[in-house]
Amino acid sequence: MTVTWRKSTSSGANTSCVEVANSLDAVRDSKNPSGPVLSVDRAEFTAFLADVKSGRFDG
Repeated sequence: MTVTWRKSTSSGANTSCVEVANSLDAVRDSKNPSGPVLSVDRAEFTAFLADVKSGRFDG
């Protein structure tokens, strides 16, 4: 299976960010796409993304 990766549209040309698999079960460093991949629990990651979008972690 081919994994499609995406990064935030707000990152623009910045390469210092993470990319998320479209399946929402993995993340990786955009600067090192052939490097290690962190597998995550999809439900927990979806909840984390909802918290980010709600502004919960804004300083």
